[in-house]
Amino acid sequence: MCEAKNVIEVDGLVKRYGTLTAVDNVSFAVRTGEVFGMVGPNGAGKTTTVECIEGLREPDQGTVRVLGMRPGVDHYSLAEQIGIQFQVDALPPRIRVGEVLELFASFYSSPLDWRQLLDQVGLTAKERSPFATLSGGQKQRVFIALALVNDPDLVFMDEPTTGLDPQSRRAMWEMIEDIRTRGKTVFLTTHSMEEAERLCDRVAIMDSGRIVALDTPDNLIAGLKAEIRVAFSIEGQMDTEILSDVPGVTRVEQHGDRIVVHGSGTKLLGRVVSALESSAVSFSQLRTEEPGLEDVFLALTGRRMRD
Repeated sequence: MCEAKNVIEVDGLVKRYGTLTAVDNVSFAVRTGEVFGMVGPNGAGKTTTVECIEGLREPDQGTVRVLGMRPGVDHYSLAEQIGIQFQVDALPPRIRVGEVLELFASFYSSPLDWRQLLDQVGLTAKERSPFATLSGGQKQRVFIALALVNDPDLVFMDEPTTGLDPQSRRAMWEMIEDIRTRGKTVFLTTHSMEEAERLCDRVAIMDSGRIVALDTPDNLIAGLKAEIRVAFSIEGQMDTEILSDVPGVTRVEQHGDRIVVHGSGTKLLGRVVSALESSAVSFSQLRTEEPGLEDVFLALTGRRMRD
């Protein structure tokens, strides 16, 4: 049985397509009340892994438990307790937004008030609009509302902010955080490292069918031991050698009037500024660039583009 503290347990999951092993002996658990992120390059095995957890695909090996149940066997019992947000435009073009929310709400025994949910995703004004007339971002919000209409204990979100403008994206992040606050669990797949770093309690990074790292964003970033970057613009000329001997500096790059100083240590910024002021260098647009989850992702999966 699945432990009470875990809503998902995956053990030794393997899924093959012919000679291709898409998921290769993957094991992990998702805890109750957390936002769990899964990221990885195209073809890493994320979608297949999630589809096995959702019960949409049958594993070739290994076991999956969701809320103590087997997805492929206990499908109807699980359907009442989980929500799935898809990216596919799989709705009739003429169906109205309110109609589809009302229809989906009727499938469940204890749905949320679909009108209130429509307001939460900012689509009240579109209640009577045909689905085909919505923008890409509005359609995305409809699918998110559909994933939440049964008030699920566990919700799967696949690229929930794709196509959303900055205001809508921030509102969606707040909605996800509110879901967690109410004790629900969110399984989030995303290509946005900013989104994963902002929202996720833990992140699994997949590559070539395997999980290559799994931890909190802060621990993943700290484990990278990446350099801090101090960037600024200069007026006129400067000898970059004045920064080379600054404690903590490892290298200095110049791109036109833009200087980037690489190094480490909590006092790096202050030391760089002191060196510039001591040499009477005029500078502006100073900014510090800390390592982030994207740096971890690239370090673990490489920088080569994937199909």
